[in-house]
Amino acid sequence: MALMFTGHTLFLALMVFDVFTFEESVSNYSDWVTFIENVDQYEKQQLEGLSAGQKLKRTVLHPSLYFDPQDVQALRQKARTSHLHLFRAIRSAVMVMLSNPLYYLPPPKHTDFAAKWNEIYGNNLPPLAFYCLLCPEDKAAFDFALEYMDRMAGYKNWLVENAPGDEVPLGHSLTGFATAFDFLYNSLENERRQKYLEKIRSVSEEMYEYSKVRSWGKQLLHNHQATNMLALLIGALVAGVDKGSQANIWKHAVVDVMEKTMFLLNHIVDGSLDEGVAYGSYTAKSVTQYVFLAQRHFGINNLENNWLKMHFWFYYATLLPGFQRTVGVADSNYNWFYGPESQLVFLDKFIMKNGAGNWLAQQIRKHRPKDGPMVPSTAQRWSTLHTEFIWYAAEITPQPPPDYGTAKMHVFPNWGVVTYGAGLPNSQTNTFVSFKSGKLGGRAVYDIVHFRPYRWIDGWRSFNPGHEHPDQNSFTFAPNGQVFVSEALYGPKLSHLNNVLVFAPSPTSQCNQPWEGQLGECAQWLKWIGDEVGDSTGEIITASQAGDMMFVSGEAVSAYTSAMKLKSVYRVLLLLNSQTLLVVDHIEKEEDSPVDSVSAFFHNLDIDFKYIPYKFKNKYNGAMMDVWDAHYKMFWFDHRGSSPVARIQEAEQAAEFKKRWTQFVNVTFPMKNTLTRIVYLFYGPYVNVSNCRLMDNAKSGFQISLSVNNTENTISVVTEYQNLKARFDYLGFGGFAKVVHGNKVTKFGLGTESVKKDIKNNRVVFPFGFKVNIIAGLILGVSLVILAFQWRFYISFGKMLRWILILVVTLWLIELVDVWSMCTQPICAKWSTDMARLERDKGNKAKQLEGNPVVLPDVIITSLPTSGAEILKQLFFNTSDFLYIRIPTPYLEIPETEFEIDSFVDPCEWKVSDVQNGNFRLIQGWLQSLVQDTKLHLQNIHLYEASRSKIAQHSALSKDKKKRSKKRESLLEQRSRARGSQEKDAEYIRELRRHLVYYPNARPVLSLTSGSWTLKLPFFQEILGPSMRALYVVRDPRAWVYSMLYKNKPSLYSLKNIPQRLAAMFKGENGKGTCSLNEGYASEFESLRKEISNSNSNAISVLSYLWLANTAAAMRINRDLLPTNYQLVKFEDIVSFPQKTAEKIFAFLGIPLPPASLNQILFATSTSLFYIPYEGEISPSSIHAWKQNMPHEEIRQIEDICCSLMDHLGYPKFIE
Repeated sequence: MALMFTGHTLFLALMVFDVFTFEESVSNYSDWVTFIENVDQYEKQQLEGLSAGQKLKRTVLHPSLYFDPQDVQALRQKARTSHLHLFRAIRSAVMVMLSNPLYYLPPPKHTDFAAKWNEIYGNNLPPLAFYCLLCPEDKAAFDFALEYMDRMAGYKNWLVENAPGDEVPLGHSLTGFATAFDFLYNSLENERRQKYLEKIRSVSEEMYEYSKVRSWGKQLLHNHQATNMLALLIGALVAGVDKGSQANIWKHAVVDVMEKTMFLLNHIVDGSLDEGVAYGSYTAKSVTQYVFLAQRHFGINNLENNWLKMHFWFYYATLLPGFQRTVGVADSNYNWFYGPESQLVFLDKFIMKNGAGNWLAQQIRKHRPKDGPMVPSTAQRWSTLHTEFIWYAAEITPQPPPDYGTAKMHVFPNWGVVTYGAGLPNSQTNTFVSFKSGKLGGRAVYDIVHFRPYRWIDGWRSFNPGHEHPDQNSFTFAPNGQVFVSEALYGPKLSHLNNVLVFAPSPTSQCNQPWEGQLGECAQWLKWIGDEVGDSTGEIITASQAGDMMFVSGEAVSAYTSAMKLKSVYRVLLLLNSQTLLVVDHIEKEEDSPVDSVSAFFHNLDIDFKYIPYKFKNKYNGAMMDVWDAHYKMFWFDHRGSSPVARIQEAEQAAEFKKRWTQFVNVTFPMKNTLTRIVYLFYGPYVNVSNCRLMDNAKSGFQISLSVNNTENTISVVTEYQNLKARFDYLGFGGFAKVVHGNKVTKFGLGTESVKKDIKNNRVVFPFGFKVNIIAGLILGVSLVILAFQWRFYISFGKMLRWILILVVTLWLIELVDVWSMCTQPICAKWSTDMARLERDKGNKAKQLEGNPVVLPDVIITSLPTSGAEILKQLFFNTSDFLYIRIPTPYLEIPETEFEIDSFVDPCEWKVSDVQNGNFRLIQGWLQSLVQDTKLHLQNIHLYEASRSKIAQHSALSKDKKKRSKKRESLLEQRSRARGSQEKDAEYIRELRRHLVYYPNARPVLSLTSGSWTLKLPFFQEILGPSMRALYVVRDPRAWVYSMLYKNKPSLYSLKNIPQRLAAMFKGENGKGTCSLNEGYASEFESLRKEISNSNSNAISVLSYLWLANTAAAMRINRDLLPTNYQLVKFEDIVSFPQKTAEKIFAFLGIPLPPASLNQILFATSTSLFYIPYEGEISPSSIHAWKQNMPHEEIRQIEDICCSLMDHLGYPKFIE
């Protein structure tokens, strides 16, 4: 399914959040006022009773950053036992420094220090000082540290002369110097203490002043800001010992920015960072240190932040086989800039606590290369050793994540990245693939910028995605772990360096005329502010794994300038096996597009292995890479069969502080028509590709026949991906691709099925073998007759032999024609034309679809009110496949019939016979109109003239029911409020209409808010037929009762007048209301009726019996519905296992779960930023709040009433 390029869901969720929190949402701090009081109280406690001259003499205040003085002895003990492997790494680093003081000591002269990028000196100082703390007996190391710090303290400043506007080196120096001061404090004499402390104060003041004017002070989620803010915080914590009031200002400034950072990170549901893996490790280094320091010193707890919970996968799922190299996806080197062992052990100790972080850190350290381009930089390799040692939890046994050892696909829905085969050992069968197609800054940041839910965000000025690349629809491929197609890593922002398409001629080309790639290219940094660039997006349309195969596709047209008038730039990747990757580009352009050529690039940075020309079967041009006599090959052709010769060349590019070489294959195709399709095949040395051809090139999709290892694979892909009907028509299901191989068909997103082969019956009376025997018998009989004639009429032997030969040849030709006409074996296909074969394939496809008629899903969502069904909106809202409709709303109310639908619940079931007997005709017609012709139904709604009275009545009714106003409103206020409500309701209908204009084949999703509908699904089934897909959401009765009674004040129990409603429900004929025992009354409600009449009943018992009656009746009534039409979904599963549950729901609908819908449901369930009316924030912990807040007597009462059904639904007892 394709999602619109929007953030409407996030926007609405954030706006709801903003309404609930008003301006407190600025930082999401743990009570901002409390924080200020905590800081002041902390400082007061530390300094109380000490005069200015006594503070340093009488109080032991260091070390204090990461641990207390009394913890030092325990750290030294760990260095000899559980942390020995980390201590050895620290000691080894110090020994290297001591062996080469000329290189590692800061230079004696400040001019030499400031002449180059000097972060190495700040980075290496903390592990050196920490070693001295662990080994106080090592006098040489301590003297080296003193000389180190003396030189740095003597410099007039710590800036770099040729980077006057960049304070990052200053931040590294301040962090390192202040941390070392904290570690070595008790070993320093008083004069050095004062000297060093004064330097820390002055540099901290300098950094604070820079933060007011530099861009890094305003640009959130950027490595510069995190680095410099952490430096200021550490400087403030150390300097604050003697300068509390001024240091508090610095602390407040840091916490204000960093808590905004943590708040925004919580929106990023996949744990990624848009700057890529290398710079992401840089930012995460500072973020993890901030989280630790903020909790230790200020009591600010960010450990429940969802980004931290998911951040492990940012490292694990980007690792190529062998644990040495990562995919960068933005400016990067071959792996990480900082860590990531420190970040991983932090995550394991404080967040995951399952051993996966320790295990991955162990694997990375074990496999660190000793030489070559993947060796860590000397300026960065030791900088996090001290925090890794401090945070390492030896009691957590290292163990890999679940399913380790098999290749898995991982989707980063916010980042727009898909990887396959990550985090595995380096072996012949372990292959890595990555694909990128995402929004500028990542989905969360992009949506926040465009929909502005927070007033403190100033558009793109509050962010800096300059390290991103123009790389939408880019990919990498490493069969056997050998990189065949790589990315550009750190370098100039040019599209052709990123394995994406460029076009020509473009009227807006800025570099490489007449060619132009994606928006924002042509500079050292991505130009994210400018015409169209801020709206640049890609979108992963689908990503599915089926065994060893993976299918992923992305749309990148919005990443190109509108001046080129492109309609679609759609790229699909199919990993057929560990050695074979099929890539297809589908490009559509407007009739008046100036573009007439498209050029593709494929890079490899491993310059030791050269690309050379190659030709497949003397038909298609390609290229080959020879790796120790193992041949990695690629070839290409377009939909016309053209296969141009490629340019293979090397190029030099700027990278970090050096040059980097790359080699690439460049192939250019003409774009003569509005539609162009290009096929590329990449395969490794251990497969045999014997055939590849385009079988079908229809408007809505294509078919490719690919023979690999003597197995023919028929690959069908839909390119009209936003049209659900086109997908069903072309593939027979709602996915995007399928592969038929042997007697199996793999439907990506739904699974693999066996294919039943049709037995053909073409009026064959006799089997082939029988005919052969008959012909042989005829030949023998004729021969005997001829011999008899010769004996009787004395025919010469020569003449007789000639007649026999003629007869034999004639009979053989007849047999050959018969065999050829009936043969179905592959050898016979050689005699037929491609056109005849194509017609046969189309005929078979038509017959297949004829046996499986296309049924587009019509979704019905129903539940008991406050069961949380509203959260399913996040799966269906704002997609090209579905139109989510709330019912009732003022303009979409249920027709009034002989039966009044209660907005909460009723005991009446509607059956199939009600439809057959013509009952509830108005509702039948209304439902058929809304579902079968949604667009016409919505167009027929009169938004103003015909509905003003209705809106006014609805508003008045709402006012009477809720009685919110305590004073009488003026007539003017009433009219103003009514107009605002009316316009809001009308705009909702207009939004639905606009959605259908863009996506006319979107299927309706009816969200029925009344619990009455749970008993009427068979009625719906009879009206809608096999297209109905009903989702019945059920919730734990204890959580449901808790929500009804305790979540709101006043409670929903009183607000919705539940006692009065239930009493009225049972009044009427025979005490059964509008339905009797013979007219649809659900017998399960008898227990509720009796409880209501019981004078000893209370709210707990009434609600418990209500849940029991409605749920039991719904399950009985709906059990006769087919599994293809009905699915029960537990609210707790949606919240606790959102991805697994969402995939199950979409499989039920016959559609793969799109990454954008996955992102929406993860945001709703995992961030504590999404709210449901009357429920509040949603999270795995909040839905179980009843366990802590509900009296045990009430829990026991609910369990006693509902225990049997609870057990059936899998809800265990809480109180035995």
